[in-house]
This record gives sequence, C-alpha cells and structure tokens, in this order.
Amino acid sequence: MFKFYDCSTAPSPRRARMVIAEKRVDVETVEVDLRAGEHFSPDFQAINPRCTVPVLVSEEGEALCDNASIVRYLEALYPDPPLLGTTPLDQARTAEWIWRVESEGLMAVMEVLRNTSKAMKDRALPGPDPVPQIPELAERGRVRGERFFKVMNDRLKDTPWLAGETFSFADISAFVFVEFAAWVKLQPGEELEALASWREACAARPSGKV
Repeated sequence: MFKFYDCSTAPSPRRARMVIAEKRVDVETVEVDLRAGEHFSPDFQAINPRCTVPVLVSEEGEALCDNASIVRYLEALYPDPPLLGTTPLDQARTAEWIWRVESEGLMAVMEVLRNTSKAMKDRALPGPDPVPQIPELAERGRVRGERFFKVMNDRLKDTPWLAGETFSFADISAFVFVEFAAWVKLQPGEELEALASWREACAARPSGKV
C-alpha cells in the first residue's frame, strides 16, 4: 500500500487526494500538521527536504513530492479513469490548462495568502528557508485571481470541462483554486454562470468531497 503524507486543511495535498479518490487507490495516510510545523521536523525533512506536502511514497519506495509527479505516477499505474487525456491532442490540451491553472490561478492566490498572513511571516515561499513578505505581490495576486475567474468562465461557456469533454486533472486543480481563493476572500462574481455550473459539477463528484 502507498503511504500518503497529507494535510487535510491545505489546498495542495487536496489536489492529490482528489486524484487518489478518482483513481480509487488505497493509501495509508499520514497527517502532517503544518500549523504545528511538523513539515520542518528532521523526520519529515528526511522524506522531503523541501518541507512540503503532498508526498506519495511509491511502490518502489521513492518519495514523490509534487502533484505533477504524483498524478503522472498514478495515471501510469491506474489509467482508468484517465485524468491526463488519452489522445495526443487531449493530453496536450490538458497539460496546457493544468499549467494555466497553476500559474494564473493557484500561484495568484498563494501570493495573496503568503504575503498577507501573519502566520506566514518570513514564509512567503514554501520550503525551509525564510523569505520575507512583499505586500505588493498580494495586491497583484488578487488582480490575477479575479482575472482568471473570467478566463475560466469564458472557456467553460464552450466546453463542459476545462480540457474538453472529459473531467481531468486540470479541473481538479482549478476546483481547488476556486475553493482556495475563498481563503483570501476572492469569490467569482454571480455573472460567471458557466463557472458556477462547472463548480457544482466538480463538487458533486465523490472526489469533490475529499
């Protein structure tokens, strides 16, 4: 059985949890208390020197320390249901939207949270090394996040899921982005109806409840 290092209150490991749920994979979950600083402990640093979650320990005993590696590994082992596309074009489109969600959405909200939260003073970037907060990045992050809500809505007017006709890891990442944005009081406007319908469809899936 895989060992999965999680934090139930954090957005990044939620993406991996949703993949695990979609793939119906049995894992042994180890909860890492980020608020208590357990990710900086010597024991956890021996597993992941970057001090971040999620981490999935593979069948071969290797620690996969990023959502990108975790979803690719599980996709290769459990191709049904596919989350990274099946045809070359599907795979390319999915990769494009994953990248856009991460760079234009998730990173934007992370900029706001890490540069405004008192609990993250000197933790503006993940990892063991202190990084000072920059308030101006938080303001930029808010603008970027609101802009990407509209980008997603325009896309979802034309297709049921971000990468096309099939639910994918792009939707998982985007769903976590929209939910995570509420942490910094960013909410899609009521006029973004396509985004609202898509969000309801994501939430209705079993993986939307993990």
